[in-house]
Amino acid sequence: MSNTTRRVIISCAVTGSAHVPSMSEYLPITPAEIKTQALEAAEAGAAILHLHARNPEDGRPTPSPDVFRQFVPAIAQETDAIINISTGGSTRMTLDERLAYARVAKPEMCSLNMGSMNFSLHPLAEKMQSWRFDWEKDYLEGMEDMIFRNTFRDIKNILTEFRDYGTRFEFECYDLGHLYSLAHFIDKGLIKPPFFIQSVFGILGGIGADPENVSVMRSTADRLFGRENYHFSILAAGRHQMPLVTMGAIFGGNVRVGLEDSVYLSKGVKAKSNAEQVRKIRRILEELSYEIATPADAREMLGLKGRANVSL
Repeated sequence: MSNTTRRVIISCAVTGSAHVPSMSEYLPITPAEIKTQALEAAEAGAAILHLHARNPEDGRPTPSPDVFRQFVPAIAQETDAIINISTGGSTRMTLDERLAYARVAKPEMCSLNMGSMNFSLHPLAEKMQSWRFDWEKDYLEGMEDMIFRNTFRDIKNILTEFRDYGTRFEFECYDLGHLYSLAHFIDKGLIKPPFFIQSVFGILGGIGADPENVSVMRSTADRLFGRENYHFSILAAGRHQMPLVTMGAIFGGNVRVGLEDSVYLSKGVKAKSNAEQVRKIRRILEELSYEIATPADAREMLGLKGRANVSL
């Protein structure tokens, strides 16, 4: 089938844990805001909603199942979009904290970082003129001395546990080495196709947001896994978001946007919602003659267990 007729999955990462509220007044932080923006993104064309939780009082990232419960079930009642619960949390959470709600919800999909890494936005702190909450400055600056932990044993244990739930993963690969780590677990029989590889560009500590790197990640994944066994997706941080995800689609991949990855819609213009970013990439994709995957399409492509088999 020609690439110009294939369906492209749009994922939307609604709030994340790296950006702080002072970066954008439009970043959703309360359960009501996260719910509203997630539903708007789904209506705009996002087949997958990648979700984190934040303390509604000050926007600080939280792993609390009680906070997740304030918006995830409500989202599930109003859209058939695939709900993807982060197991990444933040660099300040323990592994058990990061997994707490996913263990309860047993969702169709979770994210899974494929290795430990330096993950930092600390240079952005120097550009901030004011802070909305007192925790934000230390949080951003502190990233300079923080490590995101996912050891081989951590990953093995997550894969083993969540296999029993029937949950599949968005495998987040921040560098070439993460693809080889993924191949290791495939060789061990812990991961079965079709797998969903989310290649991540432009995070300090990971692979850079250079167009050549998209080609390298794609060709390496093809060599390791065989194109018929996986679905490739692209996300890029900040100003690189739209150009690189568009390039990724042209390379035969799917796309991820959202305020977790960039708070901007275009140069110097903040996105007023996640849906604005979804609508923009949808327009670009449709003008390139791609079709937009529905949630039902994405479930079939990714081999998901279906909404009826979760505990949201």
